[in-house]
Amino acid sequence: MTWLTWRQYRLQALIAALVLAVFAAVMLVTGFQMAAQWHTLLASCTSSGTCGNLHQGATALGSVLGHDFAIISMMAPALFGALVGAPLVAREFEARTSDFAWAQSVTRTRWLAVRIGWLLLAAAVWGGVISALVTWWSGPRNAAFANAFQANYFDQQGLVPAGYAAFATALGIAAGAVLRRTLPAIAIAIGGFIGMRLWISQDVRMHFMSPVTTYYGVAASYNPPAGSLGITGGLVDKAGQVVTGQLGRFTIDGVPGTSLPAACQKLIPASAGGPGGPSNATVNAVLGCLQKAGYRQFVTYQPMSRYWAFQGIETGIYVAVAAALVAVAFYVVRHRDA
Repeated sequence: MTWLTWRQYRLQALIAALVLAVFAAVMLVTGFQMAAQWHTLLASCTSSGTCGNLHQGATALGSVLGHDFAIISMMAPALFGALVGAPLVAREFEARTSDFAWAQSVTRTRWLAVRIGWLLLAAAVWGGVISALVTWWSGPRNAAFANAFQANYFDQQGLVPAGYAAFATALGIAAGAVLRRTLPAIAIAIGGFIGMRLWISQDVRMHFMSPVTTYYGVAASYNPPAGSLGITGGLVDKAGQVVTGQLGRFTIDGVPGTSLPAACQKLIPASAGGPGGPSNATVNAVLGCLQKAGYRQFVTYQPMSRYWAFQGIETGIYVAVAAALVAVAFYVVRHRDA
């Protein structure tokens, strides 16, 4: 079965290897160029004592081609799932070769287990190699901007691309087994992959672990540790309730004036609602009033120290969903008539 699987997928394997070779060549060439730029910037700022502003000079790091390939890499798992995973079972049904394959001494379970096992392994390797290249390429930019935890950058690096690839491939296999048609299975593999990625990255990821909340004075400022994943922030009253309200004619540090205590609202002149907004004297007076009333600002975030924990959690989620999809494919193939 292993030999037969290789025979049937040798063309796809050759195409995947060629794509990976081109991708690696681009990332390596542009990556070495960016590394040279980075070392030049470090040497320059060290000699001038301006490394505190290093991120300003690092905005030009890397080439447009390298950036484009790093972005494109986020769709590589979907490509593998659509072009390799989706046809695995669907093509057998469409060509009616399943009638012959499952009439032999090899059981359906073994036939599917060998194929799925090798394809999922290939998908994980595909995603892992691409991720390793992008992670290495992004090293100077990660050091300069500490942005590896931010959306999109998090999705390109570390462990998660291997999980994405396994999920996309399993989704294509399951869709092909259920629908028995290759093109619809390809559409579901791509659409489902994009939908799952958007849902996890925008709504779920920030809640993997309980966030850290820091409170500080209304007139003070606070920046979370470099590289942290910001979630929310605002103003709380003495009881710890978040201050909300409809946007009035003016705001104080983003808080509607109509949501402030009555005593503090009296300090805001009618002219504060004009195009110029409240004056500095008005803002300082209102902030002092809020401080006396026990108001505080807060910011909620996930610290950069949790980066690898989040990588492991998200990878685990995608692998678990992939396992469930594989179980669906096994059930459908074993219990549905050819």
